[in-house]
Amino acid sequence: MEPFLKQALVYLGAAVISVPIAKRLGLGSVLGYLIAGVLIGPAMLSLVGEQGDIMRFAEFGVVILLFLIGLEVRPSTLWEMRKTIFGLGGAQVVGTALAVAVAGYLLGLPWQTALAVGLVLAMSSTAIVLQTLDEKGLRQGPVGRAAFGVLLLQDLAVIPMFALLPLLATVAPEAHAAEAGGHGASLISHLPAWAQGLAVLGAVGAVVGGGRFVVRPIFRFIAEARLREIFTAAALLIVVGVAGLMQSVGLSPALGAFLAGVVLAESEFRRELETDIEPFRGLLLGLFFITVGAGIDLMLIARQPLTLIGLVLGLMVLKFLVMFGIARLAGAPGRGAAAVATALAQGGEFAFVLLTFTVGAGVIGADLAALLTAAVAVSMALTPVAMILYERIAELINASIPDVEPEAPNFDEGEPDIIIAGFGRFGQITGRLLQANGFKSTVLDSDIEQIELLRRFGRRVHYGDATRLDLLRAAGAEQARMLIVALDDRDKTTELVETARKAFPNLIILARAWDRRHAYDLLSNGADAVERETFEAALSLGSTALQKLGFRAHKAFRATAFFRRHDRKTFEDLKPMWGQEEAYILASRDAAQTMDRLLAADLARMRPGELGGAWDTATRDEELRKLAQRRGDVEPVDADGWTGAPPQG
Repeated sequence: MEPFLKQALVYLGAAVISVPIAKRLGLGSVLGYLIAGVLIGPAMLSLVGEQGDIMRFAEFGVVILLFLIGLEVRPSTLWEMRKTIFGLGGAQVVGTALAVAVAGYLLGLPWQTALAVGLVLAMSSTAIVLQTLDEKGLRQGPVGRAAFGVLLLQDLAVIPMFALLPLLATVAPEAHAAEAGGHGASLISHLPAWAQGLAVLGAVGAVVGGGRFVVRPIFRFIAEARLREIFTAAALLIVVGVAGLMQSVGLSPALGAFLAGVVLAESEFRRELETDIEPFRGLLLGLFFITVGAGIDLMLIARQPLTLIGLVLGLMVLKFLVMFGIARLAGAPGRGAAAVATALAQGGEFAFVLLTFTVGAGVIGADLAALLTAAVAVSMALTPVAMILYERIAELINASIPDVEPEAPNFDEGEPDIIIAGFGRFGQITGRLLQANGFKSTVLDSDIEQIELLRRFGRRVHYGDATRLDLLRAAGAEQARMLIVALDDRDKTTELVETARKAFPNLIILARAWDRRHAYDLLSNGADAVERETFEAALSLGSTALQKLGFRAHKAFRATAFFRRHDRKTFEDLKPMWGQEEAYILASRDAAQTMDRLLAADLARMRPGELGGAWDTATRDEELRKLAQRRGDVEPVDADGWTGAPPQG
């Protein structure tokens, strides 16, 4: 058998066997990959040979991960997260580097070496942290956003570190410095410093400009050809090309891929790119984790077990304490700060590259670098375990607090007409309108603070998870006419709609949708009707904007009605294509162009009375009153042409 096929068989077989077992045991897929790597590595079964080539290939998984992260981070998002990225992230890097440097100096290292070790160990693993948070369901919440901001700043900090670390050299650089990490072996390493700087700026400019003015037309051309496999190939070509360009000028390929993703985040092809590249990310990241596990030097651990255990525990505890303190100072609650600190307590994949680079540059000795490499790898392997331990401790703390459980729901209102699940900003408006028109409703919410606040205002709200079938039955779902789902949680909304439709087939289900995609998802799971949560509010603001820009009130009102009618027709027309990503995107573009033409035609022939209900009498009355006052009339004219009070009889 060819060596390549043998290697592929070993790696894939280890992943297929180990990861499902680890998931079944509650350890998570990341730890499963790492265990698989240890088992097939040279220290145990020795089923794989030299790790260098495989590691270089596997590191491409980190490159793809950062490209996909970049696609999710629009420039506006970066601006919104600037405090988290540069504030929390900057404080973490500086604080951790100084804390580790002080510890290293106290242990007898020269201050230059101690500072270099601190900078290297300040990095955390983007791949492991984000994968672990995804599996724990924490990626989209405040914990995930804070961790992502810190990780992003760490990735950005790698560039100045490559410039700073050689200045800390204590011995003459070794001959292989140009090969360390692949960063010194750039095409511009022989150029003067000013020329290298210009080359770096030129490469970054090429990525930004190419993404805006070259890549989009290419993707548009490929999309019109309707060849999905070529679209996937083009997406991979972009990632590989950008990574190669960044590496040729001495920058991190992963950072270049992230920059390319940010540039394309505003593109209309963003979702298609994510869908096509996602399978490669999962496979290559799994391969990366396996190679990390296989690279753990168990012989070194056996020779210096106490030293290595002390290094790993000291690193993780120190990073936890620094991150926890910074997060608390930034205003994070204790539990959230602990979750972020636990997630970021390990060393990172960039540490392997930086350690190799520092050895070649004469900053850190080879023996110390080998020990630190093993410590970083072990800390990465322990991250899923640390998160599990954190969850167990958090559960014990919560269980030790006797009076936080809310009272059990007591549904004594009789048979309701409507059940409202979720009584936040959205649900309250709907509920008040229905109550004002004589309908009896039962309200469920799972936010105890929100419930207590609403009860202070005299609102009757019951605590409970509306996705529980027994709670819905107790609330009267079998007798109610309608269920209104107004939850903030996107996934919970879908789950509740699906559960209620199966259990109560005669119940009318109306649901709050996150966006158009979520609306289609809810309809396919049994909702009778949906309302996109920001659609009507945005239309209302648009109508106000038209009036402020000079439209008469009735014209703005009717223009809004035209838009609403055409948008809802487009929504219905595109429903059959939901789930066919490429066809849906192309049809959406055609529908948007058609909608623009129809709107223009409708507005051009707009006449009073043309659209039923289009006249907004309240705003028309106000306009007539203002007109009468400007003319000096004693009494303003109302909408029906009367002056003063309407005549009696």
